[in-house]
Order: sequence, then structure tokens, then C-alpha cells
Amino acid sequence: MADERATTNEEWMARGQKVMLGNYKPMPVAIVGGEGSHVIDADGNRYIDFVSGIAVSALGHNHPQLVSAIQQQAGRVLHTANVVWNEQAVRLAEKLVATSFADRVFFCNSGAEAIEAMIKLARKVFFDRGEGRYEIVSFQNSFHGRTLGALTCTGQDKYRQGFEPLLPGVRIVPYGDLSALEQAMTERTAAVLIEPIQGEGGLRVPPPGFLKAVRDLTQRHGCLMLLDEVQSGVGRCGTMWGYEGEGFVPDVMAIAKGIGGGMPLGAMLTTEALGAALPPGTHGSTFGGNPVACAAGNAVMDVVSDPAFLARVDKLGHHLLSRLNQMVRNHRKVCVEARGRGLWCGLELNIDVTNLPRQSLKRGLMLNIIGGKVIRVAPPLVIDQATLDEGLDILDSLLATLGDEPTRV
Repeated sequence: MADERATTNEEWMARGQKVMLGNYKPMPVAIVGGEGSHVIDADGNRYIDFVSGIAVSALGHNHPQLVSAIQQQAGRVLHTANVVWNEQAVRLAEKLVATSFADRVFFCNSGAEAIEAMIKLARKVFFDRGEGRYEIVSFQNSFHGRTLGALTCTGQDKYRQGFEPLLPGVRIVPYGDLSALEQAMTERTAAVLIEPIQGEGGLRVPPPGFLKAVRDLTQRHGCLMLLDEVQSGVGRCGTMWGYEGEGFVPDVMAIAKGIGGGMPLGAMLTTEALGAALPPGTHGSTFGGNPVACAAGNAVMDVVSDPAFLARVDKLGHHLLSRLNQMVRNHRKVCVEARGRGLWCGLELNIDVTNLPRQSLKRGLMLNIIGGKVIRVAPPLVIDQATLDEGLDILDSLLATLGDEPTRV
């Protein structure tokens, strides 16, 4: 049958509800366009985007350099698979190596796949050494993805329930508790898996020095430190990588989200010595290193890795956190704490505001809530201060309406 184009939010929603799996609960808008830090729905409404597709749209919407890179590569070759070299993957790997601790890059399609690759690498390293280490230690409130290995390492029961039995050999300890971590480590521990800031855990920032202490602990125990930078990397924190400025480098790092600028792209980065544990045939991905996705990644890296761009993100991040802290002071009845780094902050409330994003849409702002009580603010990295402030003014006005609400908004 002919595909008659829907023209309104309501029509697209009605069509989607008939055919798509109900595992999501999308807001009642269909996004059909975007420009810079704004998105546009099927009814023609414009919204300031404080979600960025869950910290994905680093360059915002319709960025000319990103669009051009995708179009040019799509006009040349869409896919090759890893039975041959492709220039876009090689160029992107070179840029990732040049800006990080790593020597080697493995490309995949998502953050969860990058996490799975890290888990497999950690186990294979110690298998090759004949040491019998296979256990992974991760942290409460963490989120590492929906695939079975990543899910097992995710320290939130709501994501794990109903999918047991999970991967054996995973221990989960409180985030920020070095003593609990050390107690959980044994002669079978292959790696510690950690986020530099817990994203889906509510933008939780570790205690000062904790990440460096975790690194020191893994080195003393002879195991690996696996760093999940799926959300925190690619400039989101005002530095190229979230580990920068913390006084350490990890053994292995997973990235995704922002690196593709909206295209499905993930990667595992590691050292020459550790990467040798995955020779030909041990791991792979049909679409990993896809030329179009990597062309997008190259465009993102060309923009984001500029020191001036990162300095601007860092400056805007300080402004964002300052504004959120002011909201905490202005709305003490409902606000608990503001926290985060760069253009990646959370505002914790003491009431459930699950439906607040629907209210914010009416005022021209797209928001995202974590766990019912944390407002995540993650706009495109290209946002200007005037637009950021406009969105924050809307958020401030919404908070002013919550003071007399005893329950759910």
C-alpha cells in the first residue's frame, strides 16, 4: 500500500502505536527537523533541545560540516565490512589515538557493544596469561547498556529484573566507596568497570580523588581499569575525555553516543599490549567501522577536538552549573542538589517529576528525567549562551510551579 505521509504529531503517534514495540514511552511529539540547538515537530513547534538524543547530538542538528561529511561518503560507498580497509575508519582511529591514551581502536555500533568488547578483552587478556581471572567489579547506580554482559554490570535492579540468570562473575559495590571496592577484589578479578560520572545513575560525580584511587588499586591488584565514557566522552565534560584532569589514564575505554553526532557508532580504545589479546577471529562487528558512520565521526572529531571549542564548552558548563545551583537556592522546597561537569548536569528534586517533560514542551523546552527525580541537562555542545539561558529560564519558571505540588507533576 502507498505510504501516505502523516502530517501531525497525533497522526505519527497513532501510526507508531499500531506497529512499534511498546518498550518505550515517547513524548507526544514527532520530531521531523532540527536546526542548531532546536528541534522541530510535525506540528511546526520549535523546542530548545536539552536532551541531545541522550547526549548524542554533540554538534546539534543540521550542522553543515557533519551533514556534508555524511552526504559525501553516502555518495561514494555505504558499506564495506571489515574484510577490507576503509579510509574513514582509519582516519577516525588515527584521531582517537592522537587525542587519547590509546594505541588501538575497535569500532562497533553502540555503547553497549563497546562495553561488551571491553569485558571480552579483559577476560581474554587473563586467559592468555593463564591466570584464570574472569570477574568484573562494577558499581551501584551504574548503567552500561542493555546487552546481557553490559546489563549484568549495570548496578540498577530495575534494568536487570526479568533477565536472569545474568553473566557469572560480576560483583557490584557502592560508587565512591574505595574500601568496599577493595574488599570485593580477589585473585579472580580481571577488571574494574567504572563511569567517570554516572549518567543514568543521576549525574553522580565521584568524590575528589576517587577515580585516581581506583586506578591505583587496580594496578596494585594486577587487574584492568575499564572506563565507560559512552556519555562522558567526546567533549561532553568540557575536556575531550572525562578522565582528563583526574591524574590517571585507564587500560581500556568505551565510547559511543557523541562520537557519531547522531550516526550509530561506538568504539573500544586500548593499548598496544592489551589489544594483542584480540587477534583475527576473536571478536568482530559486521557494521563496525561503517564508512558513513566513521565519516560522521571524523567530522565530529574535527570540530570537538579543537582546544578553543572545548574551552568554550567548559566555560558554558560552569555557567550552566552556576545557574542550576541558583535554582537550588531559589526553590529550596523542591530542589535538592545540582551536580555535573561541562554541558552534562543534573538537578535533583525531592518530588517525582516524571511528567515534567510534557509540561516543558508546552513552553518550548525538551527535557529528560532520570529515575523520576533528576532533571538531566545535556544540550548540544554547539549551543550558545543566549539559547542555554533561554532554556534555563523556562526550567526556572517550571520549578516555581512545583513548590505547592505534594505529589507527581
